[in-house]
Amino acid sequence: MMRTLVILIFSFCSALTAAAQQNAAVIDYINSYKQLAIDEMQRTGVPASIKLAQGIHETEAGRSELVLKSNNHFGIKCKSNWAGPKVYHDDDARGECFRSYDFAVDSYRDHSNFLKNSQRYAFLFELNPEDYKGWAYGLKKAGYATNIKYSQILIRIIETYDLQQYTLIALGKLKPSAEILAGITVPLEKTEDPAAQRELTQVAAAPPVNYPDGIFQINETRVIFVKGGTSLLAVANRHELTLARLLEFNDMTAGEGDILNEDQLVYLQRKRRTGANSVHLVQPEETLYDIAQAEGIRYENILLLNDLQPGMEPALGEKIYLKEKAPARPALLVVKNEQSMTRHVVKYNETIYGISKKYGVTAQQIKQWNRLSGHSLRKGQELIIYTN
Repeated sequence: MMRTLVILIFSFCSALTAAAQQNAAVIDYINSYKQLAIDEMQRTGVPASIKLAQGIHETEAGRSELVLKSNNHFGIKCKSNWAGPKVYHDDDARGECFRSYDFAVDSYRDHSNFLKNSQRYAFLFELNPEDYKGWAYGLKKAGYATNIKYSQILIRIIETYDLQQYTLIALGKLKPSAEILAGITVPLEKTEDPAAQRELTQVAAAPPVNYPDGIFQINETRVIFVKGGTSLLAVANRHELTLARLLEFNDMTAGEGDILNEDQLVYLQRKRRTGANSVHLVQPEETLYDIAQAEGIRYENILLLNDLQPGMEPALGEKIYLKEKAPARPALLVVKNEQSMTRHVVKYNETIYGISKKYGVTAQQIKQWNRLSGHSLRKGQELIIYTN
């Protein structure tokens, strides 16, 4: 009994130490809105973990300019069917129209209704509500956000702050009294399956990288390591760059926000077309964007070298070629019940609008899936289209 008590105390103290390293603003946000997320999951089925993660990301943990002036926690734009209050805010374009709410609860309810009543998100509600990874990847596939890292950001927020517990509370699988303090993660038990244990050992083999302070080089390209919560505009100003150039150097778009949600490498000049290393083995929870940043190679060139399209993610342990064309496309990460992908080759005189009608999607979705900045197409151009 004493040994068990010691283990519990040690685990709790270790968890408290981990929580102390986390963002206090995020923890405050969770504790403020977790009950709303639970209530909305019980009403509509949107997982509480996903709703909280989206709220944290979209509002910069309740601190963004948009949420402060509109109570809009999920970045939902007006659209043609919105008749409620509005505010105008610079996002993908200047002065875009966003929905405004009197109270946070109104935003939480509207977000649930927005997902539940839209056909393009219908497939998500066929997933197990505990499958937060399937929901995260599905939201990105359905076009909720243009950020190529959106799915991974949501997953990391959920796992870092143990948001899955609120989904379990909503499902009645965890008593609210058993809730762990926001931000504390309980260590996973060691598996009894030897084969599974060997696999875990293999995929966790890569040691963490300790980057130096100040400017250094990766693949002969100037880069710095920036902590989460840092303003990218401040980084750009400090290094005499425009924010637009800094975003371009790091394969980011203007709609991703100014505040970094997590620690990451930030390049101060354009990355190379090929890598210094020949190949990169995909690590646990690593995306193509992560690999592009770690290896100092442009995201679009990783796609070209490995016969991939935007939105595709390689499976764990796959080889990603960085210097030469891959002999074959890597195996892809499998997401349960995700949308099927179609390749469409543009014909003479075809338009994005016409193609969108053919597949039952929106023109904006096609632009997002293919990272198009405008509506112009060329004959022979290949587009990826996701359909249910």
